[in-house]
Amino acid sequence: MSMISPFSLPPHPLAQAAAAEVIEQVHRYMSAHPDSELHRQGKMFGVLVYQEQGTPARYGHLAAFSAQLDGSYHLDGFVPPVYEMPTPPVGSDKTESQRLQRLLFAHYNFTNGRNESKNLIEIFQNEKQIIPADEWFAGKSSGNPRHPLPPSGAGECCAPKLLQYALTHGLQPFALAEFWVGAPSRTDIRHEGVFYAPCSGKCVPILRHMLQGLEVTAAPEQRQAEELCRQIEVIYEDDCMMVVNKPAGLLSVPGKSDEPSLESYLSEQRNGTFLRAAHRLDQDTSGLLVLAKTAEAYTLLQACFQRRDILKRYEALLSPINGDTPFAQEGLIDLSLLPNPYDRPRQIVDRAHGKQALTKYRIREQRADGSIFVDFFPLTGRTHQLRVHAAHPDGLNMPILGDRLYGGAPASRLFLHAAEIVFPHPYTKEEMHFCIPSHF
Repeated sequence: MSMISPFSLPPHPLAQAAAAEVIEQVHRYMSAHPDSELHRQGKMFGVLVYQEQGTPARYGHLAAFSAQLDGSYHLDGFVPPVYEMPTPPVGSDKTESQRLQRLLFAHYNFTNGRNESKNLIEIFQNEKQIIPADEWFAGKSSGNPRHPLPPSGAGECCAPKLLQYALTHGLQPFALAEFWVGAPSRTDIRHEGVFYAPCSGKCVPILRHMLQGLEVTAAPEQRQAEELCRQIEVIYEDDCMMVVNKPAGLLSVPGKSDEPSLESYLSEQRNGTFLRAAHRLDQDTSGLLVLAKTAEAYTLLQACFQRRDILKRYEALLSPINGDTPFAQEGLIDLSLLPNPYDRPRQIVDRAHGKQALTKYRIREQRADGSIFVDFFPLTGRTHQLRVHAAHPDGLNMPILGDRLYGGAPASRLFLHAAEIVFPHPYTKEEMHFCIPSHF
């Protein structure tokens, strides 16, 4: 029997049912402990559904929480830590602290489906150096990049803990899910009861090792990129530029993988002619994208975008966290953003160190199912700006439907569409105005 990929969202129904039981259990704990940290700052919890031997198939589940809960690694009904890290000595200098960390990480051993064991030092030795948060803000890195330390907290997340317990206790893992319980996070956007994929910086390298030797069912794939490329619609074209309607799920520009992008596909279709996207749309976002057909036009269009001499309007469908809509019908969201060094490409809200991100919004319709149709007018162009401003408790507190990163309700796609764009022509300075409704 194969295990469903732990990176699949939404999780398998059995994992969702197990998660509901654990959420009830945690709520009972919170009621009995009014001083619990969960009332102030929630925590990630996880479940692993395993198959018991015998016919017909029967299933059980394990539960875990990340790191410590109210100062303890142990709570009845939850798997123990892989290694219980002792309290580090107070007052150690940085070199000594790193030496002790390396010693502790050497005790975190994770097995895999081949019964091979590696510690965290071995697992992360070939990973790209992750800059600690304090040094990220200072703009510098430390340590030897050829032998980087694992990121702080590696090995204490739910997914590796659950899988390690199952593999070392002869249990056949079937499906895994991680979800947030307690007060929402105001830095790294997390909401009560929402499912999230394992973090890219801490968990993915460990899981990549642990899944070796297991039969894993791949995460359900969306339509192939080649099919999406054939859906590109050219809206306008002249000698220096073109405007297209990008389908959701297609990269705007080439990425690290060999996956086709809109830019590369259109260039190949025109025998390798010059084509460069003057701005970006997230892979999961659809809508209007401007491309330059010459290097000079690209420079001029880039300057136009950098000067913000442009108007962009996005249409989005928001999924409610609860039934309330405590925000005004229109307004301005001002939440500074910073890349999360431990979980790329997610962004975090950081008013002290982040770059300013401004978004105007206008509510157009509140529908019978509770969803809200909204116009977004980004005044800055930060990565995932609209997605974070929609989901954050100090923004609209309603993620965009289908947003797998920031907690949107499961859907066939991300319901975010670049619907309208206005900018001056790079040469004639004529106002160029394009509008393609989303039909959400």
